[in-house]
Amino acid sequence: MITAIASGSWIACSKPNSRARLRLFCFPYAGTGPSIFRTRSDALPADVEVCPVQLPGRGTRLLEDPFSRLTPLVHSLAKALFPLLDRPFAFFGHSLGALVGFELARQLRRQAGVHPVRLLISAARAPQIPRRERPIHALPEREFLAELNRLKGIPEKVLAEADLMQIMLPVLRADFAVYESYVYSAEPPLDCPFSIFGGLQDQRVNRGDLEAWRDHTSVSSSLRMFPGDHFFLSTTEPLLLQALSQELRGDR
Repeated sequence: MITAIASGSWIACSKPNSRARLRLFCFPYAGTGPSIFRTRSDALPADVEVCPVQLPGRGTRLLEDPFSRLTPLVHSLAKALFPLLDRPFAFFGHSLGALVGFELARQLRRQAGVHPVRLLISAARAPQIPRRERPIHALPEREFLAELNRLKGIPEKVLAEADLMQIMLPVLRADFAVYESYVYSAEPPLDCPFSIFGGLQDQRVNRGDLEAWRDHTSVSSSLRMFPGDHFFLSTTEPLLLQALSQELRGDR
């Protein structure tokens, strides 16, 4: 059973760990929820508490309206997560989740002068790099579904389930709107190290897009590339988890 450890069920933690020295908040990519992180805690150090972030419109928050803009989402997250920042914490985000984690870290610095001990960024273009793709969140349904199929982020068998897709479409449109409406604003670099991960066959985010994240840390950064496309998170999971473990062992 998943236990909510933050007001409003923002965090779904399958294995709460009262002895954890570090909390790892995990932000999902577009259209997904906390379930993509539930099996990963066993492969990470025992003193790391994995805290999957559950956004409105999915999971136990299915009936809530999803956010379609990043700023109000980040403000709500900062308010909800702040009580859980009583011990060292890190952020991990994949694709859209990396952008959410980055902007949340900047919001927490502005709001309370706190920051994560590490920002772990996966399959995401640095925020100052302009988008190369055309906006898709407002396309007619048939065109929107075709774009989702092209991006290969949703299994074909799921796309073929009409009833399921009708449930998922509002969340997917909202998540793409969050990304496509985002406007980067320059601020000083964050005072925490960055661990950057990418896929060698990713056609959407190239090595230069990943290298550009180094401009946003005043400390240190590392870049690791894995076999796979934009969703290497799933296809090379053991290698990624091993890398995450190595990075987090020094942050407690």
